[in-house]
Amino acid sequence: MIMKPVVRNQNWLPSLFDDFFGDRWIESHQFASPAVNIIENEKSFDIEVAAPGMTKDDFKINLSPDNELTISLEKKSENEEKSEKKGTYLRRDFAYTSFKQSFILPDEVDESKIQAKMEHGVLHIEMPKKEVTVQKNQERQIEIC
Repeated sequence: MIMKPVVRNQNWLPSLFDDFFGDRWIESHQFASPAVNIIENEKSFDIEVAAPGMTKDDFKINLSPDNELTISLEKKSENEEKSEKKGTYLRRDFAYTSFKQSFILPDEVDESKIQAKMEHGVLHIEMPKKEVTVQKNQERQIEIC
């Protein structure tokens, strides 16, 4: 499960504007995929997704019939910097952030008990392992046909 950061540069205005207005008007933004931790312990597998500023409503978690867990994030925001004149924009940004990561779950995960919660900018997904019952071999008589 390899995640590569996605970098987007929004410095698209000609350098003439950059020279004229200076850095206070034009800035570049870089967005990267959230950091993901996968932890295995005795009783569960846990996934942590670092997403500061996001809420639980920004995420969707789906489990397909073939045990593929998909975490997706979608956030739209709008920033505006207006001039003193009403209705004239010197700059207007529309930001769109999206993320999607899938994981094939091991067979020992109990799919019916998967839980998720958002806490302090981190999405926590707990996937408990199935309880393994050890059966002792019992003596039995085998019938001869």
